[in-house]
Amino acid sequence: MLRLEAGVRVFASTNPFHSNAGIDRLAQLVRDELGEDPLSGDIFCFFNNRRDQVKLLVWDRNGFWLMCKRLERGRFEPIDLHVPSVEIDRVRLAMLLEGLDTKTWKFRKHFSREVRIQPRDDAREESCST
Repeated sequence: MLRLEAGVRVFASTNPFHSNAGIDRLAQLVRDELGEDPLSGDIFCFFNNRRDQVKLLVWDRNGFWLMCKRLERGRFEPIDLHVPSVEIDRVRLAMLLEGLDTKTWKFRKHFSREVRIQPRDDAREESCST
């Protein structure tokens, strides 16, 4: 679970990232494109081009946390600005991650609050037969 403490700043990149980007690449993006220190303990958010995946990079005392959320339906709200990153508050980050439109406080169209994935029939049959 992500703790959003009062002193932590949150930066959202406005440029899409490649979904294969790992800790080292994202830390480099924080330094080079956002002009911030990845070791600061702040939260750095990166959205992919389709806006159905977000990665959060955080330094925690002795190592990086890389959290990823991929949506099965819907898209994250876009942050359309002509700057490399924007500082957002903790409330807006929580709303973005939950699929709420930050202007209307309603769930975004096609954003599913809960997706339940059903097992395939053949998988259930295999488990019953063994």
